[in-house]
Amino acid sequence: MTTETQTPMLEIRDVRRDYRVPQGMFKQDKIVHAVKGVSFKLGKGKTLAIVGESGCGKSTRARILTYIDEPTGGELLIDGQKVDLRPGHLTADMRQKVQIVFQNPYGSLNPRQKIGDVLGEPLLINTKMSDAERRERATEMLIKVGLGPEHYNRYPHMFSGGQRQRIAIARALMLNPKLLVLDEPVSALDLSVQAQVLNLLSDLQEEFGLTYVFISHDLSVVRYIADEVMVMYYGEAVEYGTREAVFSDPQHAYTRTLFAATPKADVESIRARMAKRGKSAAVAG
Repeated sequence: MTTETQTPMLEIRDVRRDYRVPQGMFKQDKIVHAVKGVSFKLGKGKTLAIVGESGCGKSTRARILTYIDEPTGGELLIDGQKVDLRPGHLTADMRQKVQIVFQNPYGSLNPRQKIGDVLGEPLLINTKMSDAERRERATEMLIKVGLGPEHYNRYPHMFSGGQRQRIAIARALMLNPKLLVLDEPVSALDLSVQAQVLNLLSDLQEEFGLTYVFISHDLSVVRYIADEVMVMYYGEAVEYGTREAVFSDPQHAYTRTLFAATPKADVESIRARMAKRGKSAAVAG
């Protein structure tokens, strides 16, 4: 008996991204290797977390996955189809399959647009829906992310940070994408709000069968949401595996250093840090 192999939602084949940095009139340009020949496959409905320090290539990877940057070399496949990022070659269907949620929810929303218009704009540009159909779809999506119809005519400044990120998630889902790139989506939020948004993302993933690429520096968040983990270091993927394997037995020295530098999130560790801060404050006083 044979089992049919499912086509990965995302496949990266030896993707590289180089940047040319001018060094002056009489010097040769410097080549910066932002991403160095990375390959992996991500199954449908799964979450890959990409972690690492600032400057390790995480954001460059996000720009490639969301079609903002063309890779210097290698191939990008979405749902088994090769993506052609040359000008004029990217199809509307392929563009709709991938959407992004940014770190700063307020910065990603037009402050002059009502929320209903923010959500309806992707439909206005990419579909032939009527005004009534767009409004209905936007209202449905507001409810899906934990808001309500009464929020349709409000402006971004009238919402909290967590609510604005819910709106950004709703906008990303308006075109029924298959893959969401989440670029530090909870790092600007309070811890309690982070948990709410992460739970929302898990519920939406299950309901819509979404595949996530989750970019983060917060290992506690990664441990909660990821199925697979990739550790980046100076543009190179130095470790890649299941969440359980990477967290229980990290193989690369950089991964072990990264984990050791991360504060533990258990109650006793938090109490110890708070007590230490209290003693320091008392001494300073």
